[in-house]
Formats: sequence, structure tokens, C-alpha cells
Amino acid sequence: MEPLRDPAPLLTRTLAEWGGRTDLWIFGYASLIWRPDFHAQEQRPAHVHGWHRALRMWSHVNRGTPDNPGLVFALLSGGSCRGMVLRVQRHHGEEVLHRLWEREMMTGVYDPRWLRCHTPQGPVQALAFTLSRRSPSYTGKLSPAQYRRIFATASGRFGTTHDYAHQTFHSLRSHGIHDRELETLLGLS
Repeated sequence: MEPLRDPAPLLTRTLAEWGGRTDLWIFGYASLIWRPDFHAQEQRPAHVHGWHRALRMWSHVNRGTPDNPGLVFALLSGGSCRGMVLRVQRHHGEEVLHRLWEREMMTGVYDPRWLRCHTPQGPVQALAFTLSRRSPSYTGKLSPAQYRRIFATASGRFGTTHDYAHQTFHSLRSHGIHDRELETLLGLS
């Protein structure tokens, strides 16, 4: 898949914004909760205002193919989102950011942002991977029939869209997070 934009300058900017002087916080709203691929020193429930989780991003590799795109979650502007923040010790932060870029930013599709995340122990600034509605990866509004078809047929290198959505749903539930929209979507399959 051809990158939408070069992810390297986004990594350089994010590293500079973080600065390496404190531990690194990452906001997980989907698979980063159940498959972070890095060691988190601490994990806390978190709530973000102004952004919401939505199964509205095309996946042409991980959960689908160019011929039969699947879906992955995106953090879109508006509303609010409950998820988890993961704390990475300062001396591992740069390594983890590089690994996250390999995983999340191969095509430069996300807009990495520092969001204020409210936790039971107080607020933290955490890195989140957000999606613009102007991105070609944004699906726009999908019909129930489109979700049914995608759940029934889309599969990529990490498995099916349906399994990904189910895994996210169960992981959220295990952390006491109820996502009604996701529950409704899974009811379509």
C-alpha cells in the first residue's frame, strides 16, 4: 500500500513534542488495549473528551485487502471515548514510539495527537492516533448491509474484521467499558 504521506516527519515531530524527559503515555481505544506489542509499566482506565471510537477506517492490509477492504477502529473528532492509557518508562519511550510507527503509521494515515486523558489518578497527556474525516481511509457513514458484508467477507494479514471487532468488544468489556455502538454493529453479524 502506497503511503498517504511520509510518516518520518510525523515521528520526528512527535519525538520532539514528547521530549524524552518524562514517561510516555499512549491512549489505547481498540487493539492497543488488547495487543499493545510493547511493555507498559502501568495501565489505567481513561476518558477523552472531544473524540470517539468508530469502526470507520478502511483496512487494505491488516483486516482486508485492496480488493475487499476491511475495517479498523479510528479515533474521530466529536463526542467522548473511554479507553486505557498505557505508561511506558521514559528510557523505553523512543524505542516504543519507533515500534508504534512501524505498526500504526506505515502509511501515514493517522494524525498523532497529544490528548488530555482523564484517569482515576488524575489527568495525563497521552499520544493518540486520530483520523481526519478528510482522509481517504475514512469510510464515511456505512449502512448495516455494508457492515454485514464486511463482517462476513473481509480478512487480511491479521485476520478478519469481524474477529478484530469482537476482540475489541470483549477487551473493552473486561475493562468495564461498554461501547453501545460496537455492540449494535456486532449484532448485525
